[in-house]
Amino acid sequence: MTVSRDPAVGALAGLRVVDASTLFAGPMTAMHLGDMGADVIKVEHPDKPDPSRTHGAAKDGVNLWWKTLGRNKRTVTANLGHPGGREVFLALAAEADIVIENFRPGTLERWGLGYDELSAHNPGLVLARVTGFGQVGPYRSRPGFGTLAEAMSGFAAMTGDPDGPPTLPPFALADGIASLATAYAIMVALAARERSGHGQVVDIAIIEPILAMLGPQITRWDQLRTVEPRTGNRSTNNAPRNTYRTRDGQWVAVSTSAQSIAERVVRLVGRPDLVAEPWFASGADRARHADELDEAVGGWIAQRTRAEVVEAFEEAQAAVAPIYDASDIVADPQFQAIGTMHEIEDPELGPTLMQSPFFRLSDNDGVIQFAGRPHGVDTDAILDELGFSATRVAELREQGAI
Repeated sequence: MTVSRDPAVGALAGLRVVDASTLFAGPMTAMHLGDMGADVIKVEHPDKPDPSRTHGAAKDGVNLWWKTLGRNKRTVTANLGHPGGREVFLALAAEADIVIENFRPGTLERWGLGYDELSAHNPGLVLARVTGFGQVGPYRSRPGFGTLAEAMSGFAAMTGDPDGPPTLPPFALADGIASLATAYAIMVALAARERSGHGQVVDIAIIEPILAMLGPQITRWDQLRTVEPRTGNRSTNNAPRNTYRTRDGQWVAVSTSAQSIAERVVRLVGRPDLVAEPWFASGADRARHADELDEAVGGWIAQRTRAEVVEAFEEAQAAVAPIYDASDIVADPQFQAIGTMHEIEDPELGPTLMQSPFFRLSDNDGVIQFAGRPHGVDTDAILDELGFSATRVAELREQGAI
């Protein structure tokens, strides 16, 4: 199963990435870079593929999550704990700009593949190390997953109903945020390399990027000794802000972060008198009157269909959005207009729709050249590129190194 890849496509064309990470934060980082044109080589153990290949739904035995997560990545197998696998990895790293890994701290060093060794072969290499808790500290050797970051960052504590339990997201939220942070950190390191001429290590602890997204909770605790409460779909910063059920059994979300929007909403729902209330002039004060505001807005919305609500809010220049699932997203004209979905022809699934790169460039835009590929399918081709003879490849395969 050959792959067609245009090495000149994308803003990051010419960069080579070795993705030796598994599951989500590291592989998602490599996916983002591959979307922008980097040549990504996915390294997996010969007998233990990335576990993400078995997560989520499958069609006819073909995993669907991997088709997105593994897109734009060629795949090679190497047992890094085996001398032959180490040989392969050193050859890959010697030709790479970036290596991404998420083994427990000390693992690469135990295999003789630490940054000192890798940079001796390639001084310009950027090594991105993505772990649950970072490279130092008392938790450095603990297994680290996004769920633990969602728990320890404060996210779960402030999410859910006031009288309910702390709530975790049903998807890899912390991993996704960490992947964006890692991609950004890698680009910073590459910019620094332009000036210094040498690479460096990027240390990402998954517990940190999500914490950075949660607002000033640390400063609030430092200055006030209070913590953010769980408020369900409400906000402590403004109201009305909630989800509301429409007459046809659908749901919409309303936001009034701006004062002018809050005034338009209450006028739309027939309560212009609320604007004159002294407490209405402040988002925080409005939040303390959320029951009254939700009754006004929710009652009005409940008498109308979702389409009627959205149309009325749009005419009033007030902020509302329907609560979508995937079927709604695919059909929505705004998502279609900005190219949020992309259809790729896949050898295993045929025409396959997935989300596009999440931003657009006026030049050198990102592109999905191919979907996630079978485990190790590109091993021979990649080793040939690296100068391994057919005889040596056969020896490595016989030894279980690849």
